[in-house]
Amino acid sequence: MKILGIESSSMAASAAVVADDITSAEYTVNFKKTHSQTLLPMIDAIVTMLELDLAELDAIAISGGPGSFTGLRIGSATAKGLGMALDKPLIHVPTLDALAYNLYGASALLCPMMDARRNQVYTGLYHCEKDLRVIKPGGSMDIGALAEELNRRGETVIFLGDGAIAYREILKQQLLIPHQYAPAHVNGQRAASVAALGAIYLTQGRTEAAADHRPDYMRKAQAERELEEARRQGKTKDLAAGHSVGTGEVL
Repeated sequence: MKILGIESSSMAASAAVVADDITSAEYTVNFKKTHSQTLLPMIDAIVTMLELDLAELDAIAISGGPGSFTGLRIGSATAKGLGMALDKPLIHVPTLDALAYNLYGASALLCPMMDARRNQVYTGLYHCEKDLRVIKPGGSMDIGALAEELNRRGETVIFLGDGAIAYREILKQQLLIPHQYAPAHVNGQRAASVAALGAIYLTQGRTEAAADHRPDYMRKAQAERELEEARRQGKTKDLAAGHSVGTGEVL
């Protein structure tokens, strides 16, 4: 079984091939370049190094969100284009699930967190000693409310993700339970985890046609929210042209 994994939900862009429980290749770059610049060249480099015929793939696993709107769209378009061209199914792997899967075998409660700005995080809660079990489904949440919930649960927690870095001081102040932070090599999104978890989902029949894939954004884009607020306050002009007044963005 060969799975191509694609991860583009955050600043990091990542591609990997997992074949029969072995990571054949993984290419990850966490730098200030757009995924449109990096993702396809990374996949091409992996294909070249492995001398891989893409027709040999069984499926393409895509990190399906939440995350960056632009990043998710680029990853989705890449996966859909490859899937349709190769006639391969896609496997939608929730980003938070794959992030938690980085710490397979951990005995603590796993709390992946992605920074959603304004003291909000995308987060969920997991156990993953033998398999991945969702304790709290992924969603957006205030960081203070998350700390309160974790205190009520009373379990030792391991945090991972860029949200854990962004809100570390708040967590330190508010948490009353034992907690740790994942080390750098497993703290961020990785395509190898997307592909490995995707291989499990493939055996469970959790696939979709490439044309049917849609990222899970969880909430509207900032430009959409600003436009709705401007409409509510009656401050918009030329809505028919799709301009969001005061943002400089065109929807």
